[in-house]
Amino acid sequence: MKTKPLFIVISAPSGCGKTTLIDMLLQEYCDIVYSISCTTRAPRGEEEDGVDYHFKTVERFEELIAEDAFIEHASVHGNYYGTLREPIESALKEGCSVILDSDVQGAAKVREFVRALPDSDPMKAGYVDIFILPPSMEELRSRLVGRGTDSPETVERRLANAEGEIARAGEYMFRVTNDDLGMAYRRLCDLIDALSGRM
Repeated sequence: MKTKPLFIVISAPSGCGKTTLIDMLLQEYCDIVYSISCTTRAPRGEEEDGVDYHFKTVERFEELIAEDAFIEHASVHGNYYGTLREPIESALKEGCSVILDSDVQGAAKVREFVRALPDSDPMKAGYVDIFILPPSMEELRSRLVGRGTDSPETVERRLANAEGEIARAGEYMFRVTNDDLGMAYRRLCDLIDALSGRM
């Protein structure tokens, strides 16, 4: 069955289960590919080039900016991060959908970029953005504390950031509340199935 390839942008505050949900989608849907971002920061731990990120030198990244190769890029804590246009276009042309994991600032830039494209462009025709919400701020706090990976100061900073991000959830076409992982995942699948014509 031929389905419409989607360009899916997903955002969520830290601790809302976005990475887990994206991993579940990638395991179930063989025709969805993950958009790998570029960065100039050094690989951490087990990270591999071309798997976790495309690691670039500052010079190469700046050349790519000059070539208009990115749909969005930003400088964060002294390092560049960006989303390359070409791999997304190639995947959509081949009939695959693409998932881009982005923060709200990045998603706003992508939205602006896509809005300027001609209606016939596959990136615009298949564009959908989804915001994953926590059931409540209290629940988000207990998830962040429960992870045990962040200091109390970091937890407070993440919660303050989350409030700012949630305030922008209305900019997204769809919102999914992750109150129960299984149910949130089914909602995401139902959305993708309906939009891509799998139903």
